[in-house]
Amino acid sequence: MSESDVTEIATFGYERARDELVNVVKMLEQGGMDLDDSLALWERGEALANRCEEHLAGARRRVEDALSRRGGDQD
Repeated sequence: MSESDVTEIATFGYERARDELVNVVKMLEQGGMDLDDSLALWERGEALANRCEEHLAGARRRVEDALSRRGGDQD
């Protein structure tokens, strides 16, 4: 995968990354691609999955922070 692809994916929001990942999985499941194309698509899928994980981890931190602030207010 090229550096520009990685840079592009780094700008994706969660929904866009998830939707593209779904499409990548569908294309890989259909098969019919040569090995190089399959590997390139797999690498894109990995980058998209990592981007989704980044968003989810950030959301998890925000929820945990909000809950800890709320818990601290109740003491």
